[in-house]
Amino acid sequence: MTNGDIPSLVHSYRTHLLLEKSLSPHSVEAYLDDLNKLLNYLLDAGKHPQEAVLEDLQDLIISLHEMGINPRSQARIISGIKSFYRYLLLENLIRIDPTELLESPKIGMKLPEFLTLDEINRIMAVIDLSQAEGQRNKAILETLYSCGLRVSELTGLRFSDLYLDEGFIKVEGKGGKQRLVPISPTAIKEINLYLIDRHLIPVKKGFEDVLFLSRRGTALSRIMIFHLVKVYTESAGIRKNVSPHTFRHSFATHLLEGGANLRAIQAMLGHEKITTTEIYTHLDRDFLRSEILEHHPRNKKNYSNE
Repeated sequence: MTNGDIPSLVHSYRTHLLLEKSLSPHSVEAYLDDLNKLLNYLLDAGKHPQEAVLEDLQDLIISLHEMGINPRSQARIISGIKSFYRYLLLENLIRIDPTELLESPKIGMKLPEFLTLDEINRIMAVIDLSQAEGQRNKAILETLYSCGLRVSELTGLRFSDLYLDEGFIKVEGKGGKQRLVPISPTAIKEINLYLIDRHLIPVKKGFEDVLFLSRRGTALSRIMIFHLVKVYTESAGIRKNVSPHTFRHSFATHLLEGGANLRAIQAMLGHEKITTTEIYTHLDRDFLRSEILEHHPRNKKNYSNE
């Protein structure tokens, strides 16, 4: 095969990611961006991707390191490259996978930033409910924190997803997978208060079922949610790097600290693998020690050897 057939190869791989792997367009573009790094490197070396061997890929990783690409980003690129070669093997376009022995750089687990309960309360307290969108914004942040939603899941919430009398909402997560998530009485109260204002907004056609609306009567953008979080966090005097995802991390952390089962947290977050949820087990040693001292039966004051 010649380099001229590479666009066709990339196109068929893109179709595979979209249709067979059911990845979102955003994820597909991330995979293709990683693939482009490989293709550009091999093109400079005068090699077709189907001719690449392990040493070529190892040289690519060395060059990424020399360019100052951090280990976490290197690992993501390697993951994208491995996905591409698994596809070639699946399609019988190669006989040997050159990435089989390709190792990712050792990276430490990055613990997610999270807010304390006091910081959550401070953020909620600075929301000015006298402003036109004040109640909407409070309902948004309470729902983010109460349900541990991704920002895309929040902006996609619809009236038909609400089961407030039962204390649940239906969430459509990654890959279109749906899950039921419990919602707190506090968030339910704030949503119901918001709905009083929501019914007064002239809604654009096609957005009648969308829960959280802009003042123009359309769905809120992800950028708008990021902006709201930034404004209220700064107003509350919190210096942490806070995003909508921080509320999701805080939700998971506080549940774990409260004694929730890791499998239950996994189901509520919509994680396919328990290993993804395990990143939240970053409780400090003092907390773990106090929990053991308080709850382990052999540490009870009335325990006695008989």
